Amino acid sequence: MNIPHIVILGAGFGGLNAARQLANVPVRITLIDRQNYHLFQPLLYQVAIARLLPSEIAYPLRTIYRRQKNLTFQMGEVTGINFDQRYVKLDGSIIAYDYLIIAVGAETNFFGMQAIQENSFQLKNIQSAIQTRNHLLKMFEQASREADPEKRRSLLTFVVVGGGPTGVETAGALAELISQVMVKDYPSLDLSEARVMLLEANDHLITAYPHELRHATFDLLYRKRVDILLNARLADYNGEIVTLKEDRQIPAHTLIWTAGVKAAEVVESLNVERASAGRVKVEPTLQLPGYPDVLVIGDAAFLLDENGQPLPMLSTVAIQQGNHAAQNIRRMIDGRQLKTFHYKDPGLLATIGHNAAVARIWGVSFSGFIAWVIWVFLHIYRLIGFRNRLLVFVNWAWDYLFRENQVRLISKE
Repeated sequence: MNIPHIVILGAGFGGLNAARQLANVPVRITLIDRQNYHLFQPLLYQVAIARLLPSEIAYPLRTIYRRQKNLTFQMGEVTGINFDQRYVKLDGSIIAYDYLIIAVGAETNFFGMQAIQENSFQLKNIQSAIQTRNHLLKMFEQASREADPEKRRSLLTFVVVGGGPTGVETAGALAELISQVMVKDYPSLDLSEARVMLLEANDHLITAYPHELRHATFDLLYRKRVDILLNARLADYNGEIVTLKEDRQIPAHTLIWTAGVKAAEVVESLNVERASAGRVKVEPTLQLPGYPDVLVIGDAAFLLDENGQPLPMLSTVAIQQGNHAAQNIRRMIDGRQLKTFHYKDPGLLATIGHNAAVARIWGVSFSGFIAWVIWVFLHIYRLIGFRNRLLVFVNWAWDYLFRENQVRLISKE
């Protein structure tokens, strides 16, 4: 009856690792998520460009925790949290807790631009990735029967907004889809008219990366015929015309938004101090100020590093914070002193397509084939489940050898 009850909100990288760290601890765990699967978000763009199936980057939570006897999974939507009385509201019911880990992740940030939110595509969940894939494939089908050359060019113009890792990887993969796969599927369609454009509001790509990797990324994308527009600020998009703030207009039926994220919606309803991107300010121990039994981790948490810079919203941060939060809860249960969180940067990686990636590991920057091999094996290793690892490896090997995507299906959304 006195076994502590730990509630974990969110089964992303942070929540997943926190629950695993508590597997052999005498506690009760309730893991709550709106989906019944863990999603490997870094590869969502590969679903969108028809390289992987959704089932290859998602894994059922009940299967993951089948052997963890102290954990119960509940699928549902958290509608509120009462920190004073220590309970969460889940689809009308109430679940009390002794300790709470908030690991709800992030969602797309459109910065209040309603028209762009309504008319663009995003890559934050399986549904949005499938919707993007269907749309991309439909553009080629429509272009193949379009007689008007101007309209055909707009159908074959694909604009990616945001020069961060996701935008860079999406633009590179989309350019390869056109040059290596679609040219074979549509031999009568002049795909020299197709354009992939990458828009970035700053004066360089992948801001968090070192100077030399920014240049390497630019060069790799340029070789793949991606049109890169720096200092390009998006003003409007109506589904057919991209309007930049310098009054330039680009006819395009496709805009993929990768330019911003913010803390998940449930965080906005909390009466707590927030920082940039709506993230919750936390103590160095990851505790919520004023509520030591609540820990916030991952994309929902705002914490400065040793240099006074906010920790990035990356899966590696969430994984380490999930492990640290679980360890600090064990210390609280045992009456021991809590430890502060220190992020250990494992390096930076981004792929630009076949044989092309940029990396910084152990303080050394490099690009090209070796960086790409490291990226491939690291992502396969981090996937959940042997079946998913095998399927992704086979698909990527097939794609590498034959330049042939296997998932070019327009399906129901």
